[in-house]
Amino acid sequence: MEPGEREQQGALTWSGAAHRATSGIPGGRRKQRVSMADVARLAGVSSQTVSRVSNGHPSVVEATREQVLAAMRQLGYRPNSAARALRYGQFNTIGVILFGLTSTGNSRTVDAIATHAAAEGYAITLMPLDVPTQDNVLGAFTRMGELAVDAVIVILEIHLLDAATVTLPPGVHVVVVDSNAGDRYSVVDTDQADGARQAVRHLLDLGHRTVWHVSGPRTSFAGQRRAQTWRATLREAGRPVPEPLHGDWSAESGYAAGLALAAEPDCTAVFVSNDQMALGVLRALHERGRAVPREVSVVGFDDIPDAAHFIPPLTTVHQDFAEVGRRCVQRVLSRIREGQSVRPGTDVVPTRLVLRHSTAAPPS
Repeated sequence: MEPGEREQQGALTWSGAAHRATSGIPGGRRKQRVSMADVARLAGVSSQTVSRVSNGHPSVVEATREQVLAAMRQLGYRPNSAARALRYGQFNTIGVILFGLTSTGNSRTVDAIATHAAAEGYAITLMPLDVPTQDNVLGAFTRMGELAVDAVIVILEIHLLDAATVTLPPGVHVVVVDSNAGDRYSVVDTDQADGARQAVRHLLDLGHRTVWHVSGPRTSFAGQRRAQTWRATLREAGRPVPEPLHGDWSAESGYAAGLALAAEPDCTAVFVSNDQMALGVLRALHERGRAVPREVSVVGFDDIPDAAHFIPPLTTVHQDFAEVGRRCVQRVLSRIREGQSVRPGTDVVPTRLVLRHSTAAPPS
């Protein structure tokens, strides 16, 4: 079956607009629902062959498959997905649990998950949490267990998942995004450490004596990993380690940190844990008369689409959110199709430093 055809079947099945089945009823009104037997008669095959085509079974000869699909289109046949799910124990649905959709990383990752799932004939059931508490996580998993899902992708900090007594029906696969849980869960993550290392090394290589840091929230694994690597890279280079400033991923918190950094005459380079906070840092430095990059160099993390349009355009670490989403879907689908549990371990997606105009050598 072609990818486009599988997508139609997974969403609205067959539209039936190509043909109206009539039986001499005035006005051409549609008769009762077209059955698998109707398709089999028109295609000249058995009902079992029609069933195999409906379920994407690979054993059907391509010419026969096209013949059956043509009959489906002509009759406007709609396979009964609910009955098929009950029969085969598979629902072609992936659940996604996450804390909010406002952050760039979460929204772009979910978009990629939905896109790649649809390409494979799967829908997603999205369950965002207003507050990332253990009780809310437990409640989300309980609701997912009651819904018809084949797998759950979790975009949450792992301590919430561990503390909640999470149970799911047997056979429901779990993959965690962006979390320090490779020995307990199946994880897909951006290479946080290497991205932070590239950012700090770039600034040191430009000649800066040290690099200041605006960190993400203390509860964030990604923020912790980037801060740990920033600190370790400075120590390996024998450079002083300034006290980090903490933000909450927002431009507002970056602005507050930037005001504090602008008051530090020795601050000539800043590694900011995400681009939104970097935007706030740039504004604060501008307002305090600290020119970027002539006096202070700034590096972000994420490479959001707007980063290239900051003033100045932001040097930043690129995260491939689309690839993270694709690997999540592929990991759970490979296990669903093989009938195996998702094994613990981390699948790391590389990062790369994107050089723009917010970094330069320190002032002489």
